[in-house]
Amino acid sequence: MRDSPRSSFPHFLAIPTRWMDNDSYGHVNNVQYYSYFDTAVNQFLVARGVLDIHKGEVVGFVVDSGCAYFNSISFPDTVHAGIRVAKLGNSSVRYEIALYRNDDQMPCAAGHFVHVYVERSSNRSVPIPDSVRTVLSTICSATAKS
Repeated sequence: MRDSPRSSFPHFLAIPTRWMDNDSYGHVNNVQYYSYFDTAVNQFLVARGVLDIHKGEVVGFVVDSGCAYFNSISFPDTVHAGIRVAKLGNSSVRYEIALYRNDDQMPCAAGHFVHVYVERSSNRSVPIPDSVRTVLSTICSATAKS
């Protein structure tokens, strides 16, 4: 996804960096990138009314993630996190996320994570609820399969 332009992503969230995000090398520490991924996806789901982080009976657990780093981000940059669904399965979804610094047209980092939907009370895998599937379908990439 190194060469993925912003137009490759149907949804964005602007995330301001914080002073504490920088490490001793003067750039955002790698662990923060995963936080940006998680924030962008979960904000999307919460804003569309399909994720109740406190009382929802079905929630998504992250079971796989990865990130490739291309350029540094530093405070006080604003991160623009683009998200899309790369694969929509029965009980899991694979998101692809690209992080763009300020007005940069190419990503500073890109990666993925996979949510497996589980029943909160049992921690057992369940099919993605229809309401969630409908919302996720709005950000599916051309190659995503239902």
